Amino acid sequence: MAHSEDLEQLDRLWRRGRTFLGARYAIMGGAMTWVSERNLVAAISNGGGFGVIASGSMSPDILAAEIAATAALTDKPFGVNLIIMHPELEQLVDVCLAQGVGHIVLAGGLPPSSIIRRIKDGGVKAMCFVPSMMVGRKLVRTGADALIIEGMEAGGHIGPVATSVLAQEVLPAIRDVPVFVAGGIGRGEAILSYLEMGASGCQLGTRFVCATESIAHPRFKQAFIRADARDAVPSIQLDPRFPVIPVRALANQATDLFLEKQRTVIERFNQGELSQRAAQLEIEHFWAGALRRAVVEGDVEGGSLMAGQSVGLVTQEQSTAAILAELVDQATASLAGRVRREAAS
Repeated sequence: MAHSEDLEQLDRLWRRGRTFLGARYAIMGGAMTWVSERNLVAAISNGGGFGVIASGSMSPDILAAEIAATAALTDKPFGVNLIIMHPELEQLVDVCLAQGVGHIVLAGGLPPSSIIRRIKDGGVKAMCFVPSMMVGRKLVRTGADALIIEGMEAGGHIGPVATSVLAQEVLPAIRDVPVFVAGGIGRGEAILSYLEMGASGCQLGTRFVCATESIAHPRFKQAFIRADARDAVPSIQLDPRFPVIPVRALANQATDLFLEKQRTVIERFNQGELSQRAAQLEIEHFWAGALRRAVVEGDVEGGSLMAGQSVGLVTQEQSTAAILAELVDQATASLAGRVRREAAS
């Protein structure tokens, strides 16, 4: 159990993030499609963190219903993650504004300045993912209210740079807005280390998949509990002519089948049976619906088990409140241990 003085010190370290989010802890729930829905999002916010709805490919009407259902489960703040490639992005933003959402997280690339303006004009805070310091500075100039840096240790679609390197690049350089750190974080000591580097808070996704409030299929959760960090691997691209956006997931039968699919399609292209566009589409469509099959239906061999490398730290099913309390206890225990070591030296 954390001592009050250690909690006060932790509070000072993440006060900017707590204030920005309006949460007890500056811990954001990573938006995971099919997982980060009303039940888990509300549980994270009720537990003192900041839940974020993963809108994925939701239509405006479905998103409106999901926001309303989440609001019925919590009176605490929560956000919505929007994918900027969504064909109805402007309408999704308008739904968030109409529903009184306080924070919108823009993901999937560099958001247009017009979208950031639309969000801010509606009185909502715009949060953006950034892959580098230069992009971060550009987004701050554009009007982003906060940034999230996410390293390649994260689950799902990933960039090429590790969280620790991004933190060293971005945190000392960008102080204008709160910066949250994500990717491979599963313990409170790691959260503390990034706060001391200048982060305002952290975002965790994988750690919450096995929360009791998570609707993920029991077989999906068991795959996480059994896995270690080395099982969460990025998808492999066989031919640069057919780019594959890397996705980190637990290796399974589908991982091998995807490689075989690429080999077959590339061979057909080389033999003139497929155009380059047709071949690219065949490769891209391989994973269509695969995440839903795994999360919702429990197909852990044919589906996509998107997971970050922190999956090795997921060892049991716990309540969301217990996960958050554990993270805080780990951070404050680390602070207390430091004080004891300094007193003994």
